[in-house]
Amino acid sequence: MAQWFLAAATVLVVIGGALGLHAVRAGTRHPWTLLCMVLAFACQLGMLGIRGELRGKCPLGDYGEILAFLAWSLVLFYLVVGPTYRISLLGLFTAPVVVVFQAIALVPGMMESEPVKVEKVDPWGEAHAAFSVLSYGAFALGAVAALMFLVLNKKLKNQQLSSSLFRNLPPVRSLLHSVVRLTMLGAGILTVGIATAFLMEQEKLSVTHLVAAVVTWLAYLTLISVHLYRGITPRRLASSVIVLFVLSLLVFASV
Repeated sequence: MAQWFLAAATVLVVIGGALGLHAVRAGTRHPWTLLCMVLAFACQLGMLGIRGELRGKCPLGDYGEILAFLAWSLVLFYLVVGPTYRISLLGLFTAPVVVVFQAIALVPGMMESEPVKVEKVDPWGEAHAAFSVLSYGAFALGAVAALMFLVLNKKLKNQQLSSSLFRNLPPVRSLLHSVVRLTMLGAGILTVGIATAFLMEQEKLSVTHLVAAVVTWLAYLTLISVHLYRGITPRRLASSVIVLFVLSLLVFASV
């Protein structure tokens, strides 16, 4: 049943992305884009709820659940941040990332068919896992906004000012602010995740996961500090946010 909810969410995101693409080409906004993302979010909640009941804890026990949780957090931040910007276009850039995460999660074997239900749950351990993965949702949307910035920057340099994509992109300054704020938000949430790790039962603490989280946190903190106190070109900032997210995701998957 959980996989069906996730499959439905994936189809809805594909439809929402397609509607967003059509709206961009027509130079308009499509009201169904946001509705599709809201319905997908509801399906994601249903899937995570079922898996949570099966496990008796936060559903982050295998790679499939982690990817599904990450996709859910990305849609969550999109729904929170999206109304501030151009809904159709942000959804257009967000949808492929969500679809990829969920498509991989749906691959047979990525999710345990019969997960073992936990009898005793460490609340601090659950908080550590949830906040850590949730922070990646903010980092992912920050990377999406950074990609939008690079696309806009390239079109400005090539003087492609009449394209429908250019007309629907938010202002450069607005995109740059969103990249910084989402990155700072992700770093703040990850700070909570790291802090709760030290309150966990020590025998359940994974040193490798904690080290990976701290390294990711330091990398983003360094980038933010350089931007705020020393200065960095917008293009390099956007590129760094994308590269950091991809690298941190690879590190996270490897541990």
